[in-house]
Amino acid sequence: MVGVIMALGLLAQTPALLEGDWSGTLVAGPAHLRLALHITRASDGLYLGELNSLDQGSVLPFDSIQLAGDRVTFTIKAVNGSFDGTLSGDKLKGTWSQGMPLPLEFTRDSKAAPPASAQPGKLTAAGMMFGVPADLSVRVPPAPVLLNGKIHLIYELHIINGGDGVMDLQRIDVLGDGKPLAGFEGAELNSLLYREDDPARGDNRSLPPGTLAVAFLDIALDAAGSAPAELRNRVTVQGRTTEAAIAVSKVKPPALGPPLRGGDWMAANGPSNTSIHRRALLPVAGHYHIAQRFAIDWLRVGAGGTTHTGDPKDNRNYHAYGSDVLAVADGVVVELKDGIPENVPGPTSRAVPITLETVGGNHVVLDLGGGRFAFYAHLQPGKLRVKNGDHVKRGQVLGLVGNTGNSTEPHLHFHLSDGISPLGSEGMPYVLESLGALPAQNAIVQFSAQ
Repeated sequence: MVGVIMALGLLAQTPALLEGDWSGTLVAGPAHLRLALHITRASDGLYLGELNSLDQGSVLPFDSIQLAGDRVTFTIKAVNGSFDGTLSGDKLKGTWSQGMPLPLEFTRDSKAAPPASAQPGKLTAAGMMFGVPADLSVRVPPAPVLLNGKIHLIYELHIINGGDGVMDLQRIDVLGDGKPLAGFEGAELNSLLYREDDPARGDNRSLPPGTLAVAFLDIALDAAGSAPAELRNRVTVQGRTTEAAIAVSKVKPPALGPPLRGGDWMAANGPSNTSIHRRALLPVAGHYHIAQRFAIDWLRVGAGGTTHTGDPKDNRNYHAYGSDVLAVADGVVVELKDGIPENVPGPTSRAVPITLETVGGNHVVLDLGGGRFAFYAHLQPGKLRVKNGDHVKRGQVLGLVGNTGNSTEPHLHFHLSDGISPLGSEGMPYVLESLGALPAQNAIVQFSAQ
């Protein structure tokens, strides 16, 4: 729900000294960001890790880690960041790059690697007598949507280990109408998987009995072709395979009008398989949902790509602040909230405790018909221009951009979903009529001034 703030990561390795915990501080102007790094090693030798930006409340898994001699490099695609440094004893020193290079050094917190947690044995041949004991399901069928010049099928494959031993996922292949479309293994597969039972983000491919893993899949196809009618998700476990089919939705994503006016709007945390919105699997009302599957945090940028001028603690200094928020289509106001005070801009400051009721701050939900609901969040208090039950027209002003709820700075959070509940629903794809596509993460979009 929040705008992108700087985050970093790191990691280093020597054959027996990479695993463990590291700490450091990134100095970026007046900001001093405390960082914690946790690294583990999988049974096949793959190093895994995550970066915890303690002052920002964000945990970011590494997408790639490489070691050549004493040189360590890694990337975190979610924030377009990378590290290049050297490992020497209990120090890892180098440069973090995220728009501009900054020095960054980590110190090992403990010389001893953390002990591996006890786990039951692996699945046996007897345990797979009747096939791989996995329950595969796709709860929300993908609908083809144009993004980055390609047709994308964006969905999640849920995998439950129903066996009595640890299940090692080796590979996931996706076939469309019987033809191979994509395959994932090793570090790439691990980065696609999420396990609720493993907050340390170790080897997500290794599932204890009864464990659920969710694979976040994004299959890109040639825009000149057509999407398949059916996908088959084939999972390889310890040399054996099982698969589940899912029909591709034939529902065409709607073309929506602009949610804002004017130019230089950044689609922060926008559609991407690594966006924080894409991975926001949240338990609401007895089910896990991804309402923010295609959500965007609209930030307005100025010269040099900055979102404000002057004092960063003053909401009025942000380019997005006070902008008109517009109805993207004709609809009916079915939910709104007002009266939540504004935050002081910053990674941790919140004017009210964050709950399911306050996370979106002052907000409006429009029923667009056809089972589609548009959610507008973080609006200014006392500035809503509509009330429950109002029928609105496309382009009508609903309120003003503010900084309320779970927000770090003035911006508009917008997404489309299949229910009134802002988070207890499923995110749906759409296209901006002016683009004929979804804007990619961090794209700069020019809306009409009208």
